Amino acid sequence: MRNSSFFKIYIAFSIVYLAILALGYERFDLFLKPILIPILGFGAYFYRKFPTQNTLLIALLFSWIGDVILLFTDLGEIYFIIGLVSFLIAHILYCILFNKQNRVRKKQNKTFFVIGSVLIATYLIGMVSVLMPHLGDLEIPVSIYATVISIMLLFAFNGLLVWERPGNLLVFLGAFFFVVSDSILAVNKFYYPIPKSSFLIMITYLLAQYLIVLGILKLNPKKVKEQ
Repeated sequence: MRNSSFFKIYIAFSIVYLAILALGYERFDLFLKPILIPILGFGAYFYRKFPTQNTLLIALLFSWIGDVILLFTDLGEIYFIIGLVSFLIAHILYCILFNKQNRVRKKQNKTFFVIGSVLIATYLIGMVSVLMPHLGDLEIPVSIYATVISIMLLFAFNGLLVWERPGNLLVFLGAFFFVVSDSILAVNKFYYPIPKSSFLIMITYLLAQYLIVLGILKLNPKKVKEQ
């Protein structure tokens, strides 16, 4: 893959950042967290031009905005809400991005799709039901966010059934880990404290973003010129 140096740097910085979190030095968030997604974005930008590249980059941009804003949640609930909106926009863009990828199979396996849809819906209903009594004024925004990220996962699951390998699996796993990351964040914030929550949230989040980007790039390989 062209310009893989950015991805190697992303992995290296992520490992350093996660090690710092694991050791309990969360105050370094302000210095390290904001640089990670831009590095991943540069990797996607310099990969090569492809039809949905701008959608991917804008999704990463809103993810980065959300990352930065959430660093200041201790200053007020408004920062959490703005960060939530930023990630909400990112997930909507990911839905659009996934929907625009080329299919190698015109129709998905309906049985698998129904099973996957039921599992995702079960997750959504279960998560919202557990959190609802603890959300207070955030009932509506958190419910909307949970719905959108579940739809994003559904788009990725549909892609798993109709896209080319290995990009289909990479994107689906990325979307799955994104849901895991946000679920840990939500449970930790609204339900009960989770030990090492910052580490768990970030390792799943950084893995999610990397897998989604790598998967999209795999789904958009360089076209072979006709002889």
